[in-house]
Amino acid sequence: MSDVLRGLYLHLDPTSGIAGDMAVAALVDAGVPAKVVSQAVASLGVSGLRTSFVRRARGAYVGRGFVVTFPGSSRKAVVHSHDHDHDHDHDHDHDHPHAKKGSRGHEHAHEHAHRDYADIRRLLKRAKLDADARELASEIFARVAEVEAKLHGMSVASVTFHEVGAYDSIADIVGVSAAIAWLAPIAIGSSPPVVGTGTVDIAHGVVPVPAPATATLLRGIPIVAEGSGELTTPTGAAILATVVDSFGPPPPMVIRAVGYGAGTRELSDRPNVLRAMIGEPIGESIGPAVGAPETSVFLMESNVDDMNPELVAPLFEALIAAGAVDVWSTPILMKKGRPALQVAALAPAAAVAVVERAFFRNSTTLGLRVRAVDRVVLARSGATVQTRYGRVRVKLAALDGEVIGAHPEFDDCRRLAAKAGAPVRAVMASAVAEAQRFLEAARGQGKLRARPRGKRRE
Repeated sequence: MSDVLRGLYLHLDPTSGIAGDMAVAALVDAGVPAKVVSQAVASLGVSGLRTSFVRRARGAYVGRGFVVTFPGSSRKAVVHSHDHDHDHDHDHDHDHPHAKKGSRGHEHAHEHAHRDYADIRRLLKRAKLDADARELASEIFARVAEVEAKLHGMSVASVTFHEVGAYDSIADIVGVSAAIAWLAPIAIGSSPPVVGTGTVDIAHGVVPVPAPATATLLRGIPIVAEGSGELTTPTGAAILATVVDSFGPPPPMVIRAVGYGAGTRELSDRPNVLRAMIGEPIGESIGPAVGAPETSVFLMESNVDDMNPELVAPLFEALIAAGAVDVWSTPILMKKGRPALQVAALAPAAAVAVVERAFFRNSTTLGLRVRAVDRVVLARSGATVQTRYGRVRVKLAALDGEVIGAHPEFDDCRRLAAKAGAPVRAVMASAVAEAQRFLEAARGQGKLRARPRGKRRE
């Protein structure tokens, strides 16, 4: 039964942050066979390294926890430490490359092994792992090693992993790599991770959240700074940075499975779980990546009172061609009662300079107001449906992966209406009806797939 989950789309929701053990637990809870993880960890050939899964209630959710015992540890110690890898303080001593041992009084801290990068590479090389799992685990460790080398001014070969190199964290990374390799998703997405607030105590002293390694690993990734303490750990950040193709809401899809990876302790303001959703995308993604439209944009606007209104349409066309994601105008009254238009455009950061030139070249304005704004955007995908009038493109919008809207492309409807001598609204109504049939077939038959989106994040 779990085989039907392979080759689909994987989406993570780190609304309580993410740590390595929670990622493993969420994937297994969603349907990855537990033996995929246990066999991968066993293939490392480390005597005494064992894994298991437990059921765990957090808030209104019942999830799964990933438990690791390792040489020299006791189950009691590990349950207190590794399983609270995501507790209310989120002081994950074993999950920091250079965390201060016992900084929160954990008696088990001295049991964690210190390994250099070469040791871990040898361990992965000799393990009887699936080739894809080995490659992914190696990439995650390499990413952490590069960050550590840069932060501490040393060569990658000289990096010594402290807690992140301990057996339990190695099990986290190997386990999540094996689970993802087994799923073989066409793409992986994630909501922006919640990183927490406050400070964390590491070997080099008290530092702000996110800790230095975590912040560097998350460079270029949208984050949310809320919640108390450290919510996203370096291992969790390394997993996201390595495997996620795009950050944003999930695309329109038929959800096939949902899993929850639970931490040990309750959080005061949110369920302490990482959600994983596995689904079958509907149609083909619209935008730069699956489920990831621009959310941080710049609002550019100007008041124009001396331009022929006939030039507004060409101005809009020029702004869109320059890279604006939306344009509009609003009638206004200026000083002395002069009628005017306020022309506005939304542009991503990369297009601001080009859109600015388009404003000045195609209007009479002498200046622009520009400010950064955030927007909340539904994930979108596109499909084509066959109506009695011809083929019409349809935009599908989704909230948490569930399609909540289907809107025909107006230009297609207008063209077909002119050709058939029919009202445009009749063509649009036909397209909406066919779109609903399309969605019902997708949900019932599960035959629609999105196209792979290419390489992972670099």
